[in-house]
Amino acid sequence: MSALKQKKTSLPQQTAERIRQRISEQGMKAGDKLPTEPNLMSELSVSRTVLREAIASLKTEGLVKAKQGAGVFVSEPQQTISSLLRNSTQTLTDTIESLELRTAVEIEAVGLAVTRCSLAQEAEIYRCYDAYERKVHKSESAEQEDFEFHLAIAKATNNQHFVDFLEVLGRRTIPRARLREEAGLPRDPDIDKSLNREHKAILDAIGSRNSKAAKEAIRIHLNNGCERYRKLMREIQRAKS
Repeated sequence: MSALKQKKTSLPQQTAERIRQRISEQGMKAGDKLPTEPNLMSELSVSRTVLREAIASLKTEGLVKAKQGAGVFVSEPQQTISSLLRNSTQTLTDTIESLELRTAVEIEAVGLAVTRCSLAQEAEIYRCYDAYERKVHKSESAEQEDFEFHLAIAKATNNQHFVDFLEVLGRRTIPRARLREEAGLPRDPDIDKSLNREHKAILDAIGSRNSKAAKEAIRIHLNNGCERYRKLMREIQRAKS
């Protein structure tokens, strides 16, 4: 089978699947409480970050829900965008198609963020940008910081649906390092530098509260992302030939 068609499952996805199996095999019903976070971390042998990503995925599916101060409980599963997408393959083609969908949603999200974000939310967007920039200057992988920058913008819309949407699709569309490593290709630090410049254009537009400029900046950024993955696809094909 072609390397571009193999299904790749991340650790958070694997963890979410194990929790699904736990719920099914133990016959847990709506209202039943999952073990505490430390107990699940120990049982599944994963970090807090991985577990929280897995729980966030299950929450967007509607399979579990969190109650403040009480814990995480099983809820009735729902047919949501997450349940439709979680089993799809993670090929470069899938990544590009998901990124195209993100573009349509995030253009509107950033427009809302410009008009709705609080000073604290704006400061968080700046913090995420700074964290990304520091990684770029150190020539370190910044995929997590990339995602968190976009997530901070989604949160600034003050509409949880944008956040849930991005948590489903966002991580699927930032697998640059993994894909290059699997193809035997070296990291390309110039990509992170280009992304940093594009993030800065988005940041400046948000900072000046210019909705039109912010929409255009994020449109350019995500469209460029699609083109970068098309280029990566061509590089992988050349490396295989």
